[in-house]
Amino acid sequence: MNALKKALGRGEGAGVLPSLIAIVIGLLAGFIVLLVTKPGQALGGFTAILTGGIVDMKSIGQVLYQATPIMLTGLSFAFANKTGLFNIGTAGQFVVGAYAALLVGVKCTFLPGALHWIAALLAAMIAGALWGFIPGILKALRNVNEVISCIIMNYIGMYMVNFLIKETIYFSLKNQSMPVLASANMPKAGLNTLFSTGINMSSLNSGLFVAVIMAVILYVLLEKTVFGYELKACGYNRDAARYAGINENRSIIISMAVAGAMAGLGGALLYLDGSGRGFNVVDVLAPEGFNGVPVALLAMSNPIAVIFSAIFVAYLSVGGLRMQLYEFAPQAIEIIIAIIIYFSALSLLIRGAVASLIAKNRERRGERGNKQAEGGDTQ
Repeated sequence: MNALKKALGRGEGAGVLPSLIAIVIGLLAGFIVLLVTKPGQALGGFTAILTGGIVDMKSIGQVLYQATPIMLTGLSFAFANKTGLFNIGTAGQFVVGAYAALLVGVKCTFLPGALHWIAALLAAMIAGALWGFIPGILKALRNVNEVISCIIMNYIGMYMVNFLIKETIYFSLKNQSMPVLASANMPKAGLNTLFSTGINMSSLNSGLFVAVIMAVILYVLLEKTVFGYELKACGYNRDAARYAGINENRSIIISMAVAGAMAGLGGALLYLDGSGRGFNVVDVLAPEGFNGVPVALLAMSNPIAVIFSAIFVAYLSVGGLRMQLYEFAPQAIEIIIAIIIYFSALSLLIRGAVASLIAKNRERRGERGNKQAEGGDTQ
C-alpha cells in the first residue's frame, strides 16, 4: 500500500499509476481488436506495435520527430487545464500558428539566416496566442464556456487558413501551400544523422529542443513562481482566489493566450521541419491538435510528464506502421490509439478511485487502532 501511495502521488497532477493503468488497459483492448480481425497475425502485429519504434536508430529518430508537435499541443492543453480551463481549441490554434509560420517562411525573403526561422516561430506563437486570447477574453468578461467558444474557433481557424492560403501562398498543383524557403527551416543540429540507419536519415531536427525547453519553462512558471501559483489558484478554486485578491480575469486571459502560443508553435515546428511539406487545403481539423489532449491527460497536466507521454503516443504511431507487414490496414493503429485515448481520458477517474481505496484503507486502520486503544483502556 505504501508503494501504491508513492505511485499515486499527493498533489494534483502527480503520480503515474493511473496513466500506467490506462495505457495497459488500452493496449490490451487494442490486442483484442487485432485478435478479432486477424487471429493468426494478431500476436505479430501487436509485437510490431511494441517494438517498431526501436528497431533501429532511424525509427527512434522518427518517434522523437513525430512527438515534437504533439508535445506542444499537449503543453497547450495541460497549461490551460492546470489553471482550470479546458482548451479544446488546440486544433484551431495549431493551424493558425502553422499558417503564420508558413507565410513568414515563404514571403519574408529579406530575413537572413537564423532570423528567418526565428521570426517564423515568433509569428506562429503570436498568431496562436491571439487565437487562444479570443475564447479567453470571452470567458473572462462574459463567462462564455471556453469549450463552446474553442470549438467554434477551431472551425473558423480551419476555414480561414484554407482561404488565406489560396489567396497568398497557394500551390494549386498539389492543393496545398508553398513550402517555406530553406532559411526558414529549423536547423537539423546533426540530429538527423545521429538518428540514422546507414544512408537513411530521420527527419528529426532542433524543433525537439524547442519543445523540451518550452516544457521546462512552463513547469518553472507554474511550480516556481508567484504568478504560476496565482494561475493554479484560479484553477483550484476561483472564488477563493478572488477572495485572496488574485485577478481572476487576467489569469484566464493570460492562460488561454499562453496555451494558444504553445499550440501555434507546434504548428510551426511541423511545417518548418525541412521536408518541404505544404499545408493541405482540406476541410479537416488538424489531428495534431486533438492528439495533444490525450498526451496531456496521460501526463496529468504536468509539463515535464508531457514530454514522455508525447513520445509514447508517437512511439505507438511509428510502431503501427510496421503492422502492415502482418497485413493489417494502416487504420488499425488509429483504432488502437483511439482506444488508449479513451482510457487516458478516464485516467483521472482511475486516480480518484485508487485514492478512494487508499483513504478507505486508512480509515479502517484508524478504526481498528481506536478499538484496540479502547480495549486497552477497558482492561
